[in-house]
Amino acid sequence: MIKKKAFTSLMSLAIASGLILGGCSSKSSSDDGNKSSGDKTVVKMMHLWPEGSSNAQYTIVDDIIKAYEDENPTVDIQTEILGNEQYKEKIKVLSASNELPDVGITWAAGYMKPFVDGNKFTPLDDIVKKDQFVAGTLDAFSVDDSAYALPLELNITPVYYNKEIFEKYNLDAPKTYDEFLNVVKTLVDNGVTPVTLGNKDRWTGSMWYMYLADRIGGPETLNNAINRSGSFEDPALVKAAEELANLVDMGAFVKGFNGLSNDEAKGYFMNEQAAMYLMATWELPNYTTSPDVAQEFKDKVGYFKFPTYEGGKGDIDSYVGGPGVGLFVSEESKVKDEAKKFVSYLVEEWGKRSVTDAGVIPATVVDTSNGDLDQMYIDILNDLGSATNLTLYADVQMSAAVADVHLNQIQALFGGQSTPEEFTKTQEEALAAEK
Repeated sequence: MIKKKAFTSLMSLAIASGLILGGCSSKSSSDDGNKSSGDKTVVKMMHLWPEGSSNAQYTIVDDIIKAYEDENPTVDIQTEILGNEQYKEKIKVLSASNELPDVGITWAAGYMKPFVDGNKFTPLDDIVKKDQFVAGTLDAFSVDDSAYALPLELNITPVYYNKEIFEKYNLDAPKTYDEFLNVVKTLVDNGVTPVTLGNKDRWTGSMWYMYLADRIGGPETLNNAINRSGSFEDPALVKAAEELANLVDMGAFVKGFNGLSNDEAKGYFMNEQAAMYLMATWELPNYTTSPDVAQEFKDKVGYFKFPTYEGGKGDIDSYVGGPGVGLFVSEESKVKDEAKKFVSYLVEEWGKRSVTDAGVIPATVVDTSNGDLDQMYIDILNDLGSATNLTLYADVQMSAAVADVHLNQIQALFGGQSTPEEFTKTQEEALAAEK
């Protein structure tokens, strides 16, 4: 599981230690060479960056694959690409039938642990270069001190906003929650959608709840409820749910939010039909480097830290975030050695290219002193360096069964089907049942 001291190191050292300085699933046997019709060793990979919705990441991976194949002409990397939610569903099915791809994407901590416990992922200690990663990121993908995936991303979650819309209504980026509520009320009164949210995916709404829990109760309250040193019925967690329900009642979120996917909801912000969008920094390419997004729009986008709550215990430099996804190698792969070589290569090249080519923050330590970086990217890196806390996404911390309860309750709270008390009680019962 994640080591809290390591995460503290991640916060304080991310900049200082060098982060910024100046598809099928069937297998063939490696014993017989795993030869395809072209007499090549086939390595099958699944990832979750479709060309349409995640063009920057898609392009990086595609370029890395081509470069690897050029350097290793006897290897054929075959990819299957799915959207986030479709990927999660298919990987569960493939795991149950022992048909995982040779190389795939996983999340950290609680999400990954059942795969490790079920001997689905192979240890990667033989290809780990510990000084290659920002402090703490590798720990999130380790169980009993063995790495079962190599991290690619490191994310924090700001609130992106349309500066032109804010200026039109004489609004400033809020620093306190009362100021944020005033922004929401002003926009609603003027017929403008304050926040876009695709809560069909549920984890999107969870991040709103997590921030309110952090700002009201401090960073440890939610973590303690999950790790069982505390309770999900802590008054601060009930209060966070009450504040979220109040935002819904105010009309803060786009109409139909519980029926919109994240990709659908993102369109409201990209098309300037909503003023704000809370999402992790994997969205940075859309506001910095993506050639598919008009510069005129990029110039309108700013961001602010989730505001502080009057009387709350959390501070403005505490973030929801952490290592994003990592790469695993299937324990059942018949081309395990070649798959590991490819994973090692992809992680190293991702670290080099993601910074300058996509504006994505990698989990590897990268010298960006010679790069021409967008100012928003530099600001985010500096924020990461001064962060006082980084709370890993709640559903990733939890077991799969409890995470499902949490996410269902998030959707029910947003939709008015659960009261704040029911919301917290249901999750406390689910967590207590696993003790």
